[in-house]
Amino acid sequence: MTATMTGPAGRMQIARGLISLRERCGLTQTQVAERAGVSKATVSRYEAWQDRARIRWATVKALADACDASAEERDALVKVARSQSEGWWVGNSAVPEWMDPLVSFEQEAAYEHVYANNVVPGLLQTRAYATAIHNATELRTPNEKVERLVDARMQRQGILDRDSALHLWVILDEAVLRRIVGDDRVMAEQLDHLYETAHRPNIDIQLLPFTAGAHAAGSGHFVILGRDDARNPLNSMAVVYIEMRRRGLYLDDAEEVGAYKLTFDYLRSQAADTSASLRRLAKTRQELTS
Repeated sequence: MTATMTGPAGRMQIARGLISLRERCGLTQTQVAERAGVSKATVSRYEAWQDRARIRWATVKALADACDASAEERDALVKVARSQSEGWWVGNSAVPEWMDPLVSFEQEAAYEHVYANNVVPGLLQTRAYATAIHNATELRTPNEKVERLVDARMQRQGILDRDSALHLWVILDEAVLRRIVGDDRVMAEQLDHLYETAHRPNIDIQLLPFTAGAHAAGSGHFVILGRDDARNPLNSMAVVYIEMRRRGLYLDDAEEVGAYKLTFDYLRSQAADTSASLRRLAKTRQELTS
């Protein structure tokens, strides 16, 4: 497992690890609680990663021991619990609480797959484009607050530049390119940015043209974040994020995540390949200026 994890990502690792151990030894939450000397509510809380209550390493150790975990399995979970760190976004008023898990998962994920049907994903937005988006969605918000929101979005993009850079794969509906956000100048700059970033080794961009017709996603922006570790499945991670008005929905059920992964695979097959997508980007940019 990763030595230091941030917030929800670490809690998810602990929750999944404890659930796996409990199910492996065929115990109920009540039985684990009796063995560990804690309440059933405590077992339930530690198995629910979206609970924001503090995680205590001693309790994690007791729960793992109650499930007959090996010393290695127990120590791995305890290590995550003891090394919980607070990311730059925690307590930052420019990052709403419902986005805390998303930013946390991005810090731990190896890949992020995005289907965008309305606007350019936050990780690829220019400052001017992000400002225009916030001005449109954060109604009656002072300019100073909008600037802080944009600053936070720009800081979030830092995960694309780290040593073990996140692999970002984005499928953009053609509507995203045709929607003029801000003005022609802002949009032209954004299209240039997309064209440039698409050449980076850790970023893939595919365009889903109108001519593709009906497609697997139906409608709606979604994000898949994950990390695969065949040697240690407990170190793997997969979660789907769906953004709504002033809140986010997080799905981590294996069947639901699998359905979204399949949808993304179909979208990749329906979209133009990366080379053709670059040509379409360049053409759209040229049309905008002409």
